Amino acid sequence: MKLNSSQALDEWRAHLAEKGKAGVSVPRVRICAGTGCLANGSAKVKAAFEAEAAARGMAIGIDFAAESTGCHGFCERGPLVVIEPGEILYEKVKPEDAREIFEKTVLGKEIVHRLQYRDPNTKKAARTAGEIPFYARQERLVLGRCGEVNPFEIADAVSHGAYSGLARALSLEPGEIVSMIKESGLRGRGGGGFPTGAKWESASKASGRHRFVIANGDEGDPGAFMDRSLMEGDPHSVLEGMIIGAYAIGARKGFLYVRAEYPLAVKALQEAIRQAKERGLLGRDILGSGFDFDLEVCRGGGAFVCGESSALMASIEGRAGEPRVKYIRSTERGLWNCPTVLNNVETWANVPRIVLNGPAWFRSMGTEKSPGTKVFSLVGKVKNSGLVEIPMGTTLRTIIEEIGGGVLKNRAFKAVQTGGPSGGCLPASALDLPVDFDALVALGSMMGSGGMIVMDERTCMVDLARYFIDFLAEESCGKCTPCREGLKALQQILHDLCSGKGNPGDGERLREIGEALADTALCGLGQTAPNPVLSVLRHFPEEIAEHESGHFCRAGVCKGMYWPEIDPSRCVGCGACRKACGSGAIRGDVSTAHVVDRSLCVTCGACLEACPFTAIKPVRREARS
Repeated sequence: MKLNSSQALDEWRAHLAEKGKAGVSVPRVRICAGTGCLANGSAKVKAAFEAEAAARGMAIGIDFAAESTGCHGFCERGPLVVIEPGEILYEKVKPEDAREIFEKTVLGKEIVHRLQYRDPNTKKAARTAGEIPFYARQERLVLGRCGEVNPFEIADAVSHGAYSGLARALSLEPGEIVSMIKESGLRGRGGGGFPTGAKWESASKASGRHRFVIANGDEGDPGAFMDRSLMEGDPHSVLEGMIIGAYAIGARKGFLYVRAEYPLAVKALQEAIRQAKERGLLGRDILGSGFDFDLEVCRGGGAFVCGESSALMASIEGRAGEPRVKYIRSTERGLWNCPTVLNNVETWANVPRIVLNGPAWFRSMGTEKSPGTKVFSLVGKVKNSGLVEIPMGTTLRTIIEEIGGGVLKNRAFKAVQTGGPSGGCLPASALDLPVDFDALVALGSMMGSGGMIVMDERTCMVDLARYFIDFLAEESCGKCTPCREGLKALQQILHDLCSGKGNPGDGERLREIGEALADTALCGLGQTAPNPVLSVLRHFPEEIAEHESGHFCRAGVCKGMYWPEIDPSRCVGCGACRKACGSGAIRGDVSTAHVVDRSLCVTCGACLEACPFTAIKPVRREARS
C-alpha cells in the first residue's frame, strides 16, 4: 500500500498500534542480530527458539514470536535476548539455552538466574536492561529504536514513530526547517562539529540547478562501530533525516556512502530504501507532497581517507578517493561541482527528532555549545564495553566508571583515547572533563565520530602512539608531501623509541614534525594525524623521556626495555605466571613466592598480564655499557 498523504501514514501507524495491542499477550523474544551478536551465534539462537515453539505446536507469529533486532549496545555480553512481556534480559545466550528459557521464562514466568547480567563490582543480578548501570545512565534517543525493532521491517519502524518527523517537515516551508536545525545547535557528529544548520543554509542559498545530500557511513576508526550499528539497527532513522534535509535544501538525489566492510549495514539500507519507496515515503511525490527524492547506496573505496569529505565525493564520482584543497566549500561546489550537504549518519538520525520535538527540546540536553546526545563506542580495558549514548557534557568518569563499570581486573586507569586514530590520549587528571566538542579539543583531543578506547597501567603510551601513526601512515593517500613524509618520519622515530634505539632529543623532534604536519597538510586527515603523538607528549612526557634516554618501558610492553620482577610480599605462588611463560623463565613451588630467571626471560609480557595479584612489575634494566 502506497501512502499518499501524512494522514494515510498516521492511519497506518494507528492500525499497526491496534494490531500490536491484539498481540500483546503473545510471548515474544527479541534477539540481537547486530554484527557482534551474529558473530557469536545469535542466528542459531533464534532458530533454536523457533524450533522449541514448533515442537510444542505453537504457530510462529501467532502463538509465539522470535524476532531479530538491531544492536542492543551491550556487545561484550552478546548474544543478548529479551523476553516479553516483562523485558527480561539474558546475556551470552547459546542455542542449547533456548529450551530452558522457553520452559522456565516464556511458559513458566520464571527467571533463569545463570543467564542474568551480574554487576562485576556488586555481583547484583539484573532482571531488566533498565537495572543495569550500563543502560541506566544512558539517554538513548538516536539509538532508541535499535534493539527494539526489526531493521528489515518498515512496519516495525513506523509503529515506533519512524517518519513522523518527515510528515511534519512536509507541512513546513523548507526555510523553516533550516531555521529549526540552526536554532537547535546541532553540530556534525562525524568529527569536526561544524554547525549543521549553517551548512544547510549555505547549500540552500547556493546557485545551481542540482543539489545533493550525502550520508557519510565510511566509518574507519579502529574501535569504532557507532555508525555501523545505527545503519544496521535503525536504517529508517538515517533515511528519514536525509529526506528531510533534501527537502530543506531543495535536493532531489542523495547518496549513502557506506564502508564496504559493512555488508549487513548495506543490506539493511538497501532493503529500507526499497520498502520506503514501496510505501511512498521515498521516490516520486513523497506522501503526496509533490516532493521527489531518491537515494542510492554507494560502497566505500576501502580507504580510511575516503572518510574525508572531498575524497568521499571523488569516490562517488568514480575517481580515486583523494582530498582536494577546500578553497571553495562543498555546500557551494561539492559532488559534481553542485551544492552538497554531507553529514555523518548519526547527524542525519538526529534530524527527525528535532523537527518533531522542536529545537528547545534538543537544547534541553547537553551543553550550551554542544547540545543533544552523542553515541560512543566504549571499548578497551573496561568491564562493560559496547555502544553508549549520553548527553553532551557527561564526564569521562561517569562514562568509564559508572556506565563502563571501571577498568578491567581493577587495574589503575591510565588514559582514554577519543576521536579515533586522529584523536588524542587524555590522562587520569581529565576524568572529570565534561565531554563535548570544545572541551576535548582544548586538551589536545577531539570528538571524532565517537570512538573511546580505555587504557590501563599496562598500556605503553609511546607504543600506542606508534600503533596509531602506523595506521595513519598506511592509510595516507600520499598526495601531499607533509602528510606522506611527515608520517614516515614520525613512524621511524616512534619505532626506534619502542625498540630501545631512542636518542636524547627524539621527543622534541616528534613535536617539531607533528606541529609542522598539522600546519601544512592538505586535508583533515593529515592535519589531525599528529594528535596521538602530540597528546602523548603533552600528557605523558615522562614516558617519552624514559624511552629516549633510559630505554625503559614502565608498562612492560616494549620488549627488551624492562625486566619483570616479582614482589615476594604480593606473590602467593598461584603459578599463573609460570603457566603463562613460554620460555620457562619463572620458577617457584606452589604457595611460595616465584622468581624470574633473567637469563631465560624474553620480556614477552605474558607474566605481567597473567598475574591476578599485580605482584609482577616492570623494572629498569642495568645501564648499558
